[in-house]
Amino acid sequence: MHSRSPRATTRAFDATHFRKALSQFATGVTVITTRLADGTLLGLTASSFNSVSMSPPLVLWSLAEQASSMPVFSGNSHYVINILGADQAPLAEQFARKSADRFAGVEYSLSRTGQPVLKGVSAWFECHNRSRYPEGDHVIFVGEVEHCEVTPQAGLVFHDGRFVKTSA
Repeated sequence: MHSRSPRATTRAFDATHFRKALSQFATGVTVITTRLADGTLLGLTASSFNSVSMSPPLVLWSLAEQASSMPVFSGNSHYVINILGADQAPLAEQFARKSADRFAGVEYSLSRTGQPVLKGVSAWFECHNRSRYPEGDHVIFVGEVEHCEVTPQAGLVFHDGRFVKTSA
């Protein structure tokens, strides 16, 4: 028999303090891309990427529940997770901004399912949109990797509110 631990009724920190504490965990930087039925491309910067399983090959990322792109990513069958290289901070910034066309001036090719793969990334994963889990103010997307490629290079990391280059 398991007893449940009591939950704290109050927290001794606010959202600003929580965000600052989280910023001390260095994360890789990704751009998640997809294509709408009408051919329009959509992409966004995300640092919430993680492996889940080797068999089957599963990865996850999360998106704010209120994001304007939520209906597209929830409804599309596929997307690509592009892992950015050390010199791609401008690309991360471009896809993080609210813009009518985040793909303006961006070089890319299309995956076998027609999803945009950004040029020069250190790795990319073409994923089937397997499942979604609402948690708090975000939705966790689990993708089943159907194809991936890698071009080893130094990576781009986000730490303490800024982009940092790793060395190869």
